[in-house]
Amino acid sequence: MKELNRPVEILCANAGRGLGQEFLGKEWKEIRDVIDTNITGTVFLLYKFARDMGAQRHGRILITGSIAGFIPGSFQAVYNGTKAFIDNFSYALRNEIKDRGVTVTCLMPGATETEFFKKAGMLDTPIGEMKKDDALAVALTGFNAMMQGKASLVHGLRNKLQTIAGDILPGTWTAQAHRKQAQPQAS
Repeated sequence: MKELNRPVEILCANAGRGLGQEFLGKEWKEIRDVIDTNITGTVFLLYKFARDMGAQRHGRILITGSIAGFIPGSFQAVYNGTKAFIDNFSYALRNEIKDRGVTVTCLMPGATETEFFKKAGMLDTPIGEMKKDDALAVALTGFNAMMQGKASLVHGLRNKLQTIAGDILPGTWTAQAHRKQAQPQAS
């Protein structure tokens, strides 16, 4: 990674790779690539730049988590698990560096209109086919939350309701509900 000759004041850690289909039907390399992108890549980026931000006692960090981190993700088990890590890591990092003049904000969007579902092999699923949130609107929501120093933000009412359900309903129920959205449709 090339070293910068100037201080970083804003860092957006927006790594995300999806993986649809059944966990046991995937090759290990595919699983590992999701973990390496979503967790290892994000944590390394934060480690690399947040240290300097803390030393300069100024900065803002925006981390893209996901509402998927609240839900046991049948047919997206690895992705949802990595986003649970990122969501929780964001809160922990925010708390650790709060006295150093650096804010950490975790943006937790839901299904967003990007290439994500195509690259994850999920176009044949109900969630892959449904209308999704506008990517620019999600990005602006996250940016504004970061600039206001908020700890986290879930974009959209539907997504907020899903996170509430993930907090109060049994995991067996939410896993089954997620299955209905993420399981490939029979051809």
